[in-house]
Amino acid sequence: MLFMSGLAVQTAAAEKYASIVIDADTHEVLHARNADEPRYPASLTKVMTLYMLFDALKAGDVTLDERLTVSRHAASQPPSNLKLRTGSTITVRDAIGALVNKSANDVAAVVGERLGGTESRFAQLMTVKAESLGMQNTRFMNASGLPDTRQLTTARDLAILAEAMLENHADYYHYFSQRSFTWGGRDYKNHNDLLGKVDGVDGIKTGYTRASGFNLMASAKRDNRRVIAIMLGGNTSKSRNTHVEDLVEAAFETLNDPAEQHDLVFAKVALPIHPNGAAEPMLNGKPLRVIIAEGGSDDEAPAETLVTAQAVAADKAAAQEEAAIVARAEPEIVEQTKMETTINVAEQPKTQMMSVSEYEARQMGIVR
Repeated sequence: MLFMSGLAVQTAAAEKYASIVIDADTHEVLHARNADEPRYPASLTKVMTLYMLFDALKAGDVTLDERLTVSRHAASQPPSNLKLRTGSTITVRDAIGALVNKSANDVAAVVGERLGGTESRFAQLMTVKAESLGMQNTRFMNASGLPDTRQLTTARDLAILAEAMLENHADYYHYFSQRSFTWGGRDYKNHNDLLGKVDGVDGIKTGYTRASGFNLMASAKRDNRRVIAIMLGGNTSKSRNTHVEDLVEAAFETLNDPAEQHDLVFAKVALPIHPNGAAEPMLNGKPLRVIIAEGGSDDEAPAETLVTAQAVAADKAAAQEEAAIVARAEPEIVEQTKMETTINVAEQPKTQMMSVSEYEARQMGIVR
């Protein structure tokens, strides 16, 4: 009995997959699987960070040309990052590009400190904002999505966030359509591989940690109709992308033929293989442990360093192909797989702080 009880707990903890598809024009839920189950947002967290930054831009609290100073805390954030140095600066405009395309954790911390004084306080503001948008099952602990077991959300809440972004910050949404971002003489490709591949997809963000699996928030517009598709817990970036593409196609099939039964159309969309499997590279259908070569950067590690001795002994061509897919589709996987435990962030001295609303102050217990 003790063994079975432990197994049940382990299985529940391993569940990662969830999905939801929304008609963005009518707010109708076209499809949902595990949509209200708690999941880790990973770098989809940065969509909320950007939402807060767009709020600040619209309110005039910051400008696109303002230079944000990098603190020691921000510079210490692990990859994926821009390797910003303490005391250096980055414009708000470049910060947006870095968050959308590079998913830079150091930049997320910089933005969080600018808007909240400290990243942890900014996370409180993010949580308050999420609740005000109707995201009742979301809690943020940092601005980046780096591993923290307390940072939880649901597929439904993330769909609410995507809708809010489209409705309230349509004038900034074009940033999510960027294919690349240039910084320090380097071009960083957007991790959202559905851009330019799936008809109508024009945003918005990917995410990955080992605990979350491969996540994707996508939006597509065809014939003046828009849908939002969220998938959490993919086993590989490739299978995640394929699944979200299938969800988008099914959504437009139902919208184009009102007589179609939504459930019947989406029933044709197969679940990803091993939907709750370990979020790590696969070879011939079997999970592999990722070995990181010392000194390899987060997005430049040679393909050979991404496989184990078992993989080398297996079919070499297949191993190299899978490793290349991982490195190409999700550069941050290389460093993210190193982090198995919760990251505890130490608060830093306050930087310039934007004002908060009376509502936020009440929610956070701030004494004015």
